[in-house]
Order: sequence, then C-alpha cells, then structure tokens
Amino acid sequence: MSDIPLVLQVGALLPTLADSLRTEFHAERLPDEPVERAAWLAGNAGRVAVAVTTYNTGVGPDLMAALPNLRAVLIFGVGYDSTDTAQARERGITIATTPGVLTDAVADLAVGLLIDTLRGVSRADRFVRAGRWAAGETFPLTREVSGSTVGILGLGRIGRAIADRLAGFGCAIAYHSRTAVDGVPYPYAATPVELAAASDVLVVVVPGGPATEKLVDDDVLAALGPEGYLVNVARGSVVDQEALVRRLASGELAGAGLDVFADEPHVPAELLALDTVVLQPHVASATEQTRQAMADLLLENLRTFLATGTVLTPVP
Repeated sequence: MSDIPLVLQVGALLPTLADSLRTEFHAERLPDEPVERAAWLAGNAGRVAVAVTTYNTGVGPDLMAALPNLRAVLIFGVGYDSTDTAQARERGITIATTPGVLTDAVADLAVGLLIDTLRGVSRADRFVRAGRWAAGETFPLTREVSGSTVGILGLGRIGRAIADRLAGFGCAIAYHSRTAVDGVPYPYAATPVELAAASDVLVVVVPGGPATEKLVDDDVLAALGPEGYLVNVARGSVVDQEALVRRLASGELAGAGLDVFADEPHVPAELLALDTVVLQPHVASATEQTRQAMADLLLENLRTFLATGTVLTPVP
C-alpha cells in the first residue's frame, strides 16, 4: 500500500466532506497532536500526493516541506493565506479553492450586517429583551440605509454581488481594487483612503494575505470619519484591528459590522462592550446550501486532479 498516492486531510472538515474523502478516496487524516503528527509523517509523508484542508488551517511552510511528493492542495473556502503559496509555486504544487459557489451567501450576510449596523437591529432586539422599551425608554434614532454611499473595497465576484444588492436600496456605489474593473458603472477610487473619504459605509471584501495586511489602516478609518461605518466580511488581517477598536471606542467611527477578526475566535473585549458593533463568528458562507456546494466543488477538483493532473478552480 505504501506506493499508492495518498489524499491527506489536514484539519477539521465538514463531516459529510470528510466522510466522502474517506469512502471514495481512502483519505487519511493528519493527527493534530504534535508527537502523533511527527510519527505519522515519519512513516507516511512520501505517500501524500494531495492535501485537503480549509482556508484557516492551510498547509504552511513546515508541513509542505515535510511532504516531498505533494502535488496539490485543495482548500475548502476561497482564502489561501494560511497555505505557503510561494513554496507551492516553486515546487509546481497546484492550489485550488472553491470560489463562486459562496458568492451569494457572503454577499447576503454583508448586506445584512450593513443593515443591522446602520439600523441597530441587533441592538434594538437587546433593548426590547432587556425590558427597556416596556419600562418607557425610547430607542435612539438610527441611520437610513437607502441612499447611502457605499464604498466596496475589492470589486470581485462578491463585491459585485454586494453592489447589485445595494442598488435595490438606491445606494450610490464606489469601489477600489488593485486595478479598475472594466464594464462596471461605479466610480473607481485610486486609493482606499480616497474611497473611505467618499463613503458612508466601507465594505471590505478583498482576499487576505501579506499583500492586503492592514490595508484598512488608521488613515483609512480616519477618512471614513465619525459618521462612517465599516463592514468586514473579508479577513481580520485586512483591517488594523487596534486602530479600529480605538476609533470605535472613542466615537471616531460610528459603528462596524464584523464577521472576521485578527485572532479568531478571540474578539477584543472592547468590541464586546460596544452597542455600535455587530459581531458574527466568521459565518458569511455558513449556509447549508453553500457549504454543500463548496464540498461538491472540492470533490470535483479532487476527482479531476487525480484523473488529469489539473483542477477546475486553480489559484493563479
């Protein structure tokens, strides 16, 4: 059996996906405990041809280096910043994600966070449950979504889906990406600061990784200003979280809707204490339909790779 190319599961996966990997591909799971992991690698590393993992677990530099015959890393999700892409390119290792199928779910949640953050939906729910309405208190006025100017940082598939949804609210849309996108009707801002300065709400949808780390820095947040709101459904690393917390706590930013954080699952205590912030446990793509579609696409990538050496959705 030692000469059979092995599919290796790295980290926890959706149970139905893990079951499919075991039954159809006889996949094995890499132990999580360091001593057991080292022992497993010592006896099996050379057999591994494909690693299947998630966006947040990934295949880092040490693990990739320990797998001499690795040919592909298939990722459940669209992010790949936890995987050593530089080493993969150097060694000719294919990386594939599951894009496209989660666009609608992420866009839906981004718009939901935007509405909740501006209109105080979660905050009003807490107000009622605490008995404050019944006690005669008046809930404070909130901001209107319709007619707002929304800046979208990253006009890829998800960014455009968010823009399409917000058009129904009569929102004015602007955007910034690495380069201007052909064929879209929205004005292009040359920098994130310029985009933030022109926006009531800044929605962050760029990929994670070194190229976008703290792209939304203190200067961007300052440009957004005390009447501005931030919505982040991208990666926690894209935003300078310390600057964000400071500006939210001091009132230099009106509010935020956050699905992602710098050190997940840990959320700064200051954010937990703020009624102007809506917090989510990184669930933008977490619908039954989307997760099943992601699993189906990953399995198709795996079948295609084992049959042809190519994948359907490679990372460039």
